[in-house]
Amino acid sequence: MSEHNAKGSRLWIKTPLAILAEGAGGGVVVEGSRIVERVAASAKPSSSVDETFDASRHVVIPGLVNTHHHFFQTLTRAHPLAINKPLFPWLKSLYSVWHRLTPEAFRLASRLAYAELLLSGCTTAGDHHYLFPKGLESSVDIQVEEAKALGIRAFVTRGSMSLSERDGGLPPDTLVQDDDTVLSDSERVLSLFHDPSPGAMVQIGLAPCSPFNVTKRLMRESAALADRYDCRLHTHLGETLDEDAYCLEAFGQRPVDYLEEVGWMNARAWLAHGIHFNDEEVVRLGKAGVGVCHCPTSNMTLASGCCRTCELEAAGSPVGLGVDGSASNDNSNLMEGVRHALMLNRLTYGAEKVTHLDALRWATEGSAACLGRSDIGRIEEGREADLALFTLDELRFSGGHDPLATLVLCGAYRADRVMVAGQWRVIDGHPIGLDTRRLREEHSRLALSLFGTS
Repeated sequence: MSEHNAKGSRLWIKTPLAILAEGAGGGVVVEGSRIVERVAASAKPSSSVDETFDASRHVVIPGLVNTHHHFFQTLTRAHPLAINKPLFPWLKSLYSVWHRLTPEAFRLASRLAYAELLLSGCTTAGDHHYLFPKGLESSVDIQVEEAKALGIRAFVTRGSMSLSERDGGLPPDTLVQDDDTVLSDSERVLSLFHDPSPGAMVQIGLAPCSPFNVTKRLMRESAALADRYDCRLHTHLGETLDEDAYCLEAFGQRPVDYLEEVGWMNARAWLAHGIHFNDEEVVRLGKAGVGVCHCPTSNMTLASGCCRTCELEAAGSPVGLGVDGSASNDNSNLMEGVRHALMLNRLTYGAEKVTHLDALRWATEGSAACLGRSDIGRIEEGREADLALFTLDELRFSGGHDPLATLVLCGAYRADRVMVAGQWRVIDGHPIGLDTRRLREEHSRLALSLFGTS
């Protein structure tokens, strides 16, 4: 079995142990970058194939789609300044060290986060990068380069902070840029990298960070740019009660009213966290089609609360999943996030209300909808061949009866094979072309030298 399928060749991923797709018990046929056929159980493809991969040991699911992360935070995991704190004190503690971030460190942080996500079965990696200290102006360029090198699909949002402490915001002066600089660079990266077409490997979104560190002007003009370039909008909203209090004090309104005032109440936008919305706000968000990225691991770590996933979906909001930053999750494993989403939402709604299939749907089709993509997130004809294949041959899975439920309930966290756009990018649990041991050593060295407290 070759690492890369020849262009135009037909590959049959045959008779999986289980597959998250209707009418595909016999597997799927991939041609080029797309799925062209679902094969029924005990059947064969309708026409000849060039290669066959025996998937009888594998549980096959759509490639997971991560809709919120902060790659640079892999360098400050479990940092002594920040552990055991809620969001605002956590942020203020880490702002004091994040200004040391260098281009070399950011490149390694991005490479490591992409690799972690890929290994967890993630085929589309979204990142919200909002940190631009002096010297790091080309952050988006770096992330695009690293995604292309690994062959993962990337959704990079050009984040920003323009309100510092002296302006009434949270971050220090060293970490903010003025609105004009942000808007100019937003246009630059959209022109260079954003591909709005189906099957795109790189897309760009605009992501002013949150109400407590950007101006309303930046929010409004980002929305206008998004209309002009046909791209998505992303921000943190409704994450904590402290944010509610800040918005009421600074703007005289709640976060959702703020969102509407700045022109973001539409289906272009998706929000990170979305926890503290009242019933009326949930209805408004759903009616507008605003997406929400549920970040269960981070929300538990910072004790922020639980996203109202079921109510938001019922109201019409797409709901996806994200790992969030690796300093508030402390890893970049989206498959683990699926399990955490299941557990946290069962605690919230009851054991019979949220199933493993709901959690998997949020991480695939729901996340794809947040990104405005109908070409990924499901295993069906015409969609991109983005697939994650897991084996169940570890002790943790022994005795599991329903393979798809076993995957989630018994804690799968590392894919055996991952395919992106019809190409194998992980084989036998290893990313193709990446020396993970060397990456870990270099990344760890820089993390300790730049952000160590000794």
